[in-house]
Amino acid sequence: QVQLVESGGGLVQAGGSLRLSCAASGRTVSILAMGWFRQAPGKEREIVSAISWSGGSTYYADSVKGRFTISRDNAKNTMYLQMNSLKPEDTAVYYCAGRRGSGALSRPAEYDYWGQGTQVTVSS
Repeated sequence: QVQLVESGGGLVQAGGSLRLSCAASGRTVSILAMGWFRQAPGKEREIVSAISWSGGSTYYADSVKGRFTISRDNAKNTMYLQMNSLKPEDTAVYYCAGRRGSGALSRPAEYDYWGQGTQVTVSS
């Protein structure tokens, strides 16, 4: 089994920054690529960013390019999402996800493991 636990969410003013972390435990050897998704009330879950096992390949949604940075530390079994210049439309529950495949893919269905989510609220 694999467990993913997110942390770092909270309330921030527009223009501010937050850093999310995702700690993996259990059979972490099962996880290759990882990603961050988010879901706002009444909306579908959407990709924010994804990263390959080595970190050499990344994907960003157009809405966060230039503002968010994904990274991972495999020695610590931890993935990060640095979020800068936050906007009210970034408000959502942010989920960490892992997949057994190696590609940094964008569809939720491609991911095998999920965390419980952490709330990010950006006030205007």
